[in-house]
Amino acid sequence: MARNRFFIDHIAEEVALTGDEFRHAKNVLRLKEGSEIALLDGSGAEYSAIVTKTERDRMLVHVVGKKEADREPKTPVYLLIGALKGDKTELVVQKAAELGASKIGVFSSRYCAAYMNGNKLERLNRVSREAAKQCMRTVAPEVVYFETLGEALKSADGYQNKLFACEFLAQSEEGLQDLSGSSALVVGSEGGFTEEEFALAKSLGFRGISLGKRILRAETAAIALLSVVMYQLGELK
Repeated sequence: MARNRFFIDHIAEEVALTGDEFRHAKNVLRLKEGSEIALLDGSGAEYSAIVTKTERDRMLVHVVGKKEADREPKTPVYLLIGALKGDKTELVVQKAAELGASKIGVFSSRYCAAYMNGNKLERLNRVSREAAKQCMRTVAPEVVYFETLGEALKSADGYQNKLFACEFLAQSEEGLQDLSGSSALVVGSEGGFTEEEFALAKSLGFRGISLGKRILRAETAAIALLSVVMYQLGELK
């Protein structure tokens, strides 16, 4: 299995690496003609390929084989996280991709002090792709942004389990020991949630989850909850 892995939009017998993938292959990995690589098109398959030529702004490769990979989670898990300050959102996206999240949503809420823009969202998706390659996944979870918590919550419609981590709950409204099926998880930003936001979540079918007696940092809470859920779903066993 080739360690050098690259995401491309469309697969064919002859393809070209361009943009960031080309620059990484040429300037960082210094790949030459004859180098073996793996191509990923987001379908769950992995394609073995050989570098055939390097040009000024692209690298040509020849696809020689295909196989279905087995590293993608069997159960979809959607992580929704409030936008965090600094590079903390990037940390959560990176670890969520490694742990097996199928999709990642970032949202603004009442006490959220961070902001998002197109460049930041593009950066988060790049972090997701790099994390997916590092942990040998064949699909990078898409990162999407919602301007309101309500929009984010509604995007989880259809998931069997809808869990809302809330720091002011004395105990969880739903246990995780028998969890099964597709799951959507919501964790707030550094400021947490208001009672009104929790009520909105409940009205949309979410159940409150407590993460214990200690108040966790937002990034810790997101990674911890996702880890527990992935374990209960059999993805870390």
